[in-house]
Amino acid sequence: MRLALFLSATAMLAAPAFAQRTASPESRATKTEAAMTDAERTILTQGILAVPLFPGMPPLPAEAIPGAGYVAGIPRLNVPSLRESDASLGVAYVMGLRKDGATALPSGMAMGSTWNPAILRAGGAMIGSEAKAKGFNVLLAGGMNLIREPRNGRTFEYLGEDPLHSGILGGAAIAGIQSNGIISTIKHLAFNNQETARGILDVRIGEAPARESDLLAFQIGIERGQPGSVMCSYNQLNGAHACDNDWLLNKVLKRDWGYKGFVMSDWGAVPRLEAALHGLDQQSGAQLDPKVFFDKPLADAAANDPAYKARLADMNRRILYAIYASGADKPAAKAAIDFKADGDVAEAIAKEGIVLLRNCGGALPLAASAKKITVIGGYADTGVLSGGGSSQVHGERGPAATVPLGGDGPFASFTSQQYHRSSPLAALKARAPTAIFKFRDGRYVTDAVQAAKDADVVIIFATQWMSEGMDVPDLHLPGGQDALIEAVSIVNPNTIVVLETGGPVVMPWLEKTAAVVEAWYPGARGGAAIASVLYGDTNPSGHLPVTFPASVDQLPSPTLPGSITTEPNPMGKPPGVSLSLDYDVDGSDVGYRWYARTGAKPLFPFGFGLSYTSFEHGGLKVTAAGKVVTASFTVGNIGNRPGADVPQLYLVSVNGQKKMRLAAFDKVALAAGASRKVSVSVDPRLIADWKDGGWSIAGGAYGFALGASAEALGPVQTVRIAARKWGPQ
Repeated sequence: MRLALFLSATAMLAAPAFAQRTASPESRATKTEAAMTDAERTILTQGILAVPLFPGMPPLPAEAIPGAGYVAGIPRLNVPSLRESDASLGVAYVMGLRKDGATALPSGMAMGSTWNPAILRAGGAMIGSEAKAKGFNVLLAGGMNLIREPRNGRTFEYLGEDPLHSGILGGAAIAGIQSNGIISTIKHLAFNNQETARGILDVRIGEAPARESDLLAFQIGIERGQPGSVMCSYNQLNGAHACDNDWLLNKVLKRDWGYKGFVMSDWGAVPRLEAALHGLDQQSGAQLDPKVFFDKPLADAAANDPAYKARLADMNRRILYAIYASGADKPAAKAAIDFKADGDVAEAIAKEGIVLLRNCGGALPLAASAKKITVIGGYADTGVLSGGGSSQVHGERGPAATVPLGGDGPFASFTSQQYHRSSPLAALKARAPTAIFKFRDGRYVTDAVQAAKDADVVIIFATQWMSEGMDVPDLHLPGGQDALIEAVSIVNPNTIVVLETGGPVVMPWLEKTAAVVEAWYPGARGGAAIASVLYGDTNPSGHLPVTFPASVDQLPSPTLPGSITTEPNPMGKPPGVSLSLDYDVDGSDVGYRWYARTGAKPLFPFGFGLSYTSFEHGGLKVTAAGKVVTASFTVGNIGNRPGADVPQLYLVSVNGQKKMRLAAFDKVALAAGASRKVSVSVDPRLIADWKDGGWSIAGGAYGFALGASAEALGPVQTVRIAARKWGPQ
């Protein structure tokens, strides 16, 4: 019911929760701030880590909920406390401290593969409702960093490599979360693209490529989702910490984009008091910083310095604005969660986010004639993999399986592989009750090969675990799985590989397999979703939100920056080490744009995805009338079963010079034999360049092409567009 409700309300995507409220949050915030005493002015500006992680931590306040953080309220002024939970994929399990459960959405990569803002809004609404039901009024969601570095341990949290795609989808998810009357963040501003040395990494990038790539994703996400808070990142940007960066927070975010909400720090990312002057409004998880800067030190500075006094007033107004605009000031009693309904939402997203990468000779969907099926590896008899770190979510009974990585200390529980209670093997057996299934865990190649020899079909579940706090060293499947897949495929060419990965992987065994399915981390109902796609009950419609390299040699940085000089560290702050990273190498040409520039042939291109039916595109017409560029075209389902297509419009040239940018997209569901005319508009920033403090469109001939991926493009249509310049909005 919840899924149907939100999918039928797609028009609401253009009308975020902020805009639907009749009261003026600005005037309320101004009035409340004016009524504060000096002692009250630093209550909202700093918060604590609400997890007893370290020895000697004081007990939590009575109204705090074990979770990411707690910011005290001001009862005298009816200002609520802020009770904060991670994260974008659901209400985090927090190492089981609350003794409850939540519904896990599929990973950000899976959600990005849907290319469907309506279903992401439904997912956001679902996890937001669960956060509220548990008593939280802030969800630390809205992951928006682009996938510049596919080895990034948090790749699974993010949506993709393109600013338009990520901005639209991320904005939809944020709007869904905030439809519950709670605050969502958007994070991590900005260029937090790897975990290795994240606390000391200094990203160097020029303003133009910054504005045209990662910052544009945040800008679009903020416009569409209207998040109450922006979370700044751990890394430095052009020599200044992101949470202490005047250019990033004051000039770009607040001045140029007109952002009205507040900036909270990431936990342990505040270097000094001066960060307040440079745009930081709230110090989060203050115990993790060198000092609590935003209580007494901030109050003392405000008492003696007019600049700090004015800034402190603004900090409070921004926090109050977010509270009032989101409706987080309205008390909400804890409530029961309908896990069945919420699981339906997670399963729908998982089904739509699964990407069919290879399908030779109609190996999929599985035929009813397949009676002897061998399933190998991936804990498929137990559950489906999830990503680690602060975004870890689990159901009421916790994980189905936990594989510790060893070690001790407060972060040891963050570094274990955990599996949701949704067994693909059980789901496959339920779907084919007369088939004979044989399972092998895959630890021994010899055993797996023997079990595969006489099977009608072999399904190998291959996993790549990723986690906050550490990157993966390369893009191979770990634990000898590449060798396992190759050996099994040799003895049984009817081998299907189901990937549960955090991001792209290389596939040296690809040509030996019959089919490859990218299921990502498929969430609370992942097993059922995978079985549905393998048997054809669901026609796969996912398309890659990220390029799959053929090898790491194709990346802008073939060697993971900092991996040689630093050791894995959950907070990313190895002592006595500094690291500068030049992002001007690829600049704004992130992902598929980099491949277009270099001419390298990836394993699978951005936007790629197969179906059990076939689609055709035609009749592309691009028009430019004044400031508006639109495109229309026809999408047809020429196969024999219903399905959904993702037509993608790319800018491919400007005045005869090659240029590659996703300009617009849509997701179109069609019955077999049906067709539909589609019209899309082009955001002018996607055909412009950043020059001299604003956007600039060079007048002349612009070439556009329509296709099914960044590589599979149709004929180019050229349209003349008038020169234009405008400000940073």
